[in-house]
Amino acid sequence: MSSVFVVNSGSSSLKYQLIDLATGESRLSGLIERIGEPDSFIADHSEGMNVVLAKLGNVDDLVAVGHRVVHGGSEFDGPTLITDEVEREIDALSRLAPLHNPANLLGIRAAKKALPQVPHVAVFDTAFHQSMAPAAYTYAIDKDIAREYKVRRYGFHGTSHKYVSEQAAVMLGKPLGAVRSIILHLGNGASITAVDGGKSVDTSMGLTPLQGLVMGTRSGDIDPAVLVHLNRAAGMSISELDVLLNKQSGLLGLTGMGDMRDVQDAAINGNEEAELALQVWRHRIRHYIGAYFAQLGGLDALVFTAGIGENNALLRRRALAGLEHLGIEIDNDRNELSSRAARVISPAGARVTVMVIPTNEELEIARQVESLVL
Repeated sequence: MSSVFVVNSGSSSLKYQLIDLATGESRLSGLIERIGEPDSFIADHSEGMNVVLAKLGNVDDLVAVGHRVVHGGSEFDGPTLITDEVEREIDALSRLAPLHNPANLLGIRAAKKALPQVPHVAVFDTAFHQSMAPAAYTYAIDKDIAREYKVRRYGFHGTSHKYVSEQAAVMLGKPLGAVRSIILHLGNGASITAVDGGKSVDTSMGLTPLQGLVMGTRSGDIDPAVLVHLNRAAGMSISELDVLLNKQSGLLGLTGMGDMRDVQDAAINGNEEAELALQVWRHRIRHYIGAYFAQLGGLDALVFTAGIGENNALLRRRALAGLEHLGIEIDNDRNELSSRAARVISPAGARVTVMVIPTNEELEIARQVESLVL
C-alpha cells in the first residue's frame, strides 16, 4: 500500500487527510483550529503539525505530502515538487493572494520540518485554468501595466473543477476528450467553469476569487466604476472598499445573512430582500451558463458540486428553470432524492445530462501528487 498525506493550511488552521492511493479512501482526516490564538494550546503551525503526526502514528507507506496552494499565478500549471525556489515563488505570489498563500507556506514549512524524508508537492487552485486561451484570460487594460503587475484572469477552485469534470466523463461513459461540460461549484465561495475535452476554457473567478458569481460575502461581478464612485462620493478608502466587496457583500450585503440556508428560509417565509437575493444569485448563474454554452458550441453535461450544489435541490431547480430550450432540464423526482452519491438528475433522454457530483479535492490532490512522484 501507498498513501499521500494531504495538507490544507489556513492562517490559523490545519486541515488534513491521509489518502490510500490504492482505494482512494481517506484513512484519517481532521482539522486543527485556532492555531496561534491567545487561548490556544498550539502556538504555531509546527506545533500543530506535531499534533497531527502524533495522530498519524508510524505511516511506513507514506510516499509524499501534497499541499493545497491557492495561487500559482501563471508560473505553475501542474503539481510541482516544492524546492526552496518554489517556496520563494509561492511567497512572491502572496501579493495576489495575501490571505491564502502566506498561510499555505506556513503549512508547507511545518510539514517539511516534520516529514523531511518524503517529497512535498504543491497543487495549485489556479493550475487547471492555465489552459485558457489569451482571449479568455486577458483583461482589456493597458498591456504594460497588466504585464508588470500580473493582472489577468487566473481562476480558482481548479482542483475541484478538474476532479468533477473528469468524473462527469466517466459517468457519461465517454472519453474525456470528447466531453463538453459546465461545472457549477456552488458553496459560500462559488465559481463556474467551461470545460472542453478535460481542459478549462473559461471560468468566472478572475485575478482573485472576488469576480464572478454572487457568494456568501463576496459581490462577484460589479462595474469597476462603482469603486471610483464610492471613493469620491462616500470617501471610502481602498481598504474599506476591499472589506466591502469581500466581506460585506454578496448574500450578506443583500440580506444581512451570509448563509444560503438562512436566506432560503427567509425567502420561503416571505422576506422580500431574501427573495431578491436568490433572484440575483440565480440570474448571475444563468448569465454564465448561457455564455459558456456559446463558448463551448454545445453541451454534454452540466454538473452541480460543493455545499450548495450537492445538497440543495430547490436551488438547483430554481437555477435551471426555463433553460429547456437549451436542452437543460431537471427531473423533479431525481433532483429531490437525498443522496451523497454522484447521480444524474435530468430526465432520461435529455439533450444535456445534468448531474450532481460530490467534489473531492483531497483525493484529486493525492492523485496529482502520485502522478508526479511515482
